[in-house]
Amino acid sequence: MSSTHFGFQTVAEEEKAKKVGEVFHSVARRYDLMNDVMSAGLHRLWKRFAIEISGVRAGNRVLDVAGGSGDLSRLFAKKVGPGGQVVLTDINASMLGVGRDRLIDDGVAVPALQCDAEKLPFPADYFDCVTVAFGLRNMTHKDLALAEMQRVLKPGGRLLVLEFSQVWKPLQPAYDAYSFKLLPLMGKLLANDADSYRYLAESIRMHPAQEELRQMMLDAGFGKVDYHNLTAGVVALHKGWKY
Repeated sequence: MSSTHFGFQTVAEEEKAKKVGEVFHSVARRYDLMNDVMSAGLHRLWKRFAIEISGVRAGNRVLDVAGGSGDLSRLFAKKVGPGGQVVLTDINASMLGVGRDRLIDDGVAVPALQCDAEKLPFPADYFDCVTVAFGLRNMTHKDLALAEMQRVLKPGGRLLVLEFSQVWKPLQPAYDAYSFKLLPLMGKLLANDADSYRYLAESIRMHPAQEELRQMMLDAGFGKVDYHNLTAGVVALHKGWKY
């Protein structure tokens, strides 16, 4: 039986998706609030930076993988205009429901599909841009998910991976104290769920660092991959091109 990590725990591969699903079902309704608190609102700036360097323009097709609350889909919908298309996906029904409802409330018409990033139900060479923001680290087989995202991109298309990464070394002690002490406490106080936020902190530490993720994207078939460190490496934005 193959195993993988769930935070710092080792679990059977088939159990990880269920456990991750439970975490995001638990935090879905307060996900944006907790993001604002955890990042002091910076997550909104990180997402806007991703939009600005995406190269997306009017008429493009964009796939928002693990799009959760719909933040990127909302911004991309403005970029592509009425002649373009944005598709929001998430494997977690609770997160997808929150994102879909918010988009509807904002008057943004975006199809929302529940699907697994490792088995995307879209044809090859279809999208101009694929994005995954703060979702890749929760996937069991990151290599398969990256290969699927490469498959559905048109030649010349771009993949944007916005994800927590390896922070600048001098900041590591303070960042660890924040992640493993303050973050679960905030989770308990604001969402009555310390365990889910402890998992989120652990999952960040288990995610590939900047250079390792860059190599994984190259191995998945991308012809070129660059990355930008944001906020001293707390977050990295990787951009891969399909040739």
